[in-house]
Amino acid sequence: MSRTDLGPPDYKEMLPPVIKENYGQWLYHEYLKPGVMKHVSEKGDALYTIRIGSPRLVGLDTVRELCDLADKYCDGYLRFTSRHNVELLVSNEANVDPLLAELKQKGMPVGGTGNSISNIVHTQGWIHCHTPATDASGIVKAVMDDLYDYFTHDDLLPARLRVAMACCLNMCGAVHCSDIAILGIHRTPPRIDHTKVSKVCEIPTVIASCPTAAIKPDPKNKSVKVTEEKCMYCGNCYTMCPAMEIMDPLNDGIAILVGGKVSNSRTAPGFSRLAIPFLPNNAPRWPEVTEAVRNIVETWAKDAKKGERMGEWISRIGWERFFDRTGIPFTDKHIDDYIFSIPTFRTTTNFKW
Repeated sequence: MSRTDLGPPDYKEMLPPVIKENYGQWLYHEYLKPGVMKHVSEKGDALYTIRIGSPRLVGLDTVRELCDLADKYCDGYLRFTSRHNVELLVSNEANVDPLLAELKQKGMPVGGTGNSISNIVHTQGWIHCHTPATDASGIVKAVMDDLYDYFTHDDLLPARLRVAMACCLNMCGAVHCSDIAILGIHRTPPRIDHTKVSKVCEIPTVIASCPTAAIKPDPKNKSVKVTEEKCMYCGNCYTMCPAMEIMDPLNDGIAILVGGKVSNSRTAPGFSRLAIPFLPNNAPRWPEVTEAVRNIVETWAKDAKKGERMGEWISRIGWERFFDRTGIPFTDKHIDDYIFSIPTFRTTTNFKW
């Protein structure tokens, strides 16, 4: 009988032999140059990791090209990281320099390790998702083009920089825990087509999908109605009901949040906070977004201490000085994001404005 529920594959079947043989016995790793790491085991075995930035949306030709490189230099082993970097795993030191030379010849950028920006993790955007407020891969391409030097060098930033992009506030991109978060936002409630709701939507499911209980039955129209004061423009209802259109070309746009991070051995995780409430959806290169991100990055790079992540820098100087030094205006749109969690964040609405 054929198997229909395969489940996830056993990751151990995909590990390079040198990792299997030294599993749980790695002593340390070091950064040899931007994009090149060396891992050393207790037995003295070494594994070299070459990290390159991926274009994220790749065709079969690109995948085949990467696989050919892995076959040629890495005994067929490579991996995609959670931030869409491609890591070629080299167990033979003699293959490192030839691989780097071929990557340079092919124009594949090597970097993203140490104190640099890693590739931007992002959601699907217009290419695939049905509720995006903006594109994801297009903005990521524009931002990474603008910050390219911070990917290929590891001596320009005070610490590692993690940027995430989500095309709506449902946060598939987990932007809440990155140094800089680029977030697509809707700003208008869904537009209900009452003639279609009863034909294409399951009304109880639509009502249950709303996280703020803003949707109620509308028996008169055999449809639903939305309490607009409660709507947070998330688009969950549109996921359940295509008769509740949420996308709005005139009002959809982008917000930028800063200061988030995941936990590590030294510090607890931190949630990002709103820095810029709205930027226009100016495709195809989003100049307002790239300029805003660069401004935040360069202000942090100039002002932070060595090893200080963006959230740690903001925590040290205070949010009022963050807005002052970046030149970002603090408006009434920021208030809701700064009145909670006062015990855990150095925040207050009593700014010097």
